[in-house]
Amino acid sequence: MKPEDLVRPEILALKAYHVPKSEGMVKLDAMENPYVLPEDLRRELAAVLAGVEANRYPDPDPETLKGALARRMGVPAGMKVMLGNGSDELIQIMALALARPGAAMMYPAPTFVMYSMSAAYTGMKAVSVPLREDFSFDAPAFIERMKREEPALVFIAYPNNPTGVLYPQEDIARVIRAAPGLVCVDEAYHVFACESFMGRLREFPNLAVLRTMSKLGLAGLRLGYLAGRPEWIEQFEKLRPPYNVGVLTQAAALLLLERLEVLEEQAARIRADRATLGPALAALPGVKVYPSQANFFLIRVPDAAATFEALKRQGVLVKNLHPAMPSCLRVTVGTPDENRILLAAMKEAL
Repeated sequence: MKPEDLVRPEILALKAYHVPKSEGMVKLDAMENPYVLPEDLRRELAAVLAGVEANRYPDPDPETLKGALARRMGVPAGMKVMLGNGSDELIQIMALALARPGAAMMYPAPTFVMYSMSAAYTGMKAVSVPLREDFSFDAPAFIERMKREEPALVFIAYPNNPTGVLYPQEDIARVIRAAPGLVCVDEAYHVFACESFMGRLREFPNLAVLRTMSKLGLAGLRLGYLAGRPEWIEQFEKLRPPYNVGVLTQAAALLLLERLEVLEEQAARIRADRATLGPALAALPGVKVYPSQANFFLIRVPDAAATFEALKRQGVLVKNLHPAMPSCLRVTVGTPDENRILLAAMKEAL
């Protein structure tokens, strides 16, 4: 008996999510915050983690952490928060909960690959609606398709990955009003866009807001959170593994939420660095830079594969978006020094 005889065909057709090796590289491929925590805060964090009882299972429902997240992230009163091992786990849980036979998931495309992968994992029908040529959101076309498909679940990345585009808020509101199912607004990059639907959760009974602590500077902790009405969160909680957020993550997140201004100051530095990097990239010959409200840029180059390999040889790692977007690379905003290294390597690569 071979795996091919038993594994579902849609899983056999998938490719595992590839994470390239990055040791010794200027790492600009994964939209990470390039700034480490200040030394005094690292010492305080080390002391907190040293006191954690790693021999015990974590709190399966850490109300203190959820309360801190709700307070610091502006979750409206009456809404509930659910924690995930990164936002990827929460995407899969939502899909699994809503994957009735024949149910559809919809999203604009191109977008975050985990939406389509979660549809495949759970057997949902994946319906991607193309963005316009400039990667703006075609709300009328999306709503028209939504009427035909009647999706149980809609994902909208706000701003979008990998394009960095922040769609008009009213366009998203129109989709939420017209949707026959749940709309999840994925705000992984909210600290760089300074726009959010969090404050509108009470306005829409079919809205959930998904976020992660990863882009804020805590990618290694693997902590995502979903905010929504209690009736949605209560159903999703049934699918959450009871110990999905470890003791070290819980302890670290509690401390760092009380020092949130440090992470917010780093996000402000990244926004300032973004304002400098974008025009510098656009000044390079043959490079088109798309406007971004995230911590990365989507760039179009004459030969993405050759440019990617040339950058890699020079020790700079970016994201090659082939085959979905064969002429495009995605470049994370790094520190000023990392950005200077990138620009010099780009000149050589081009």
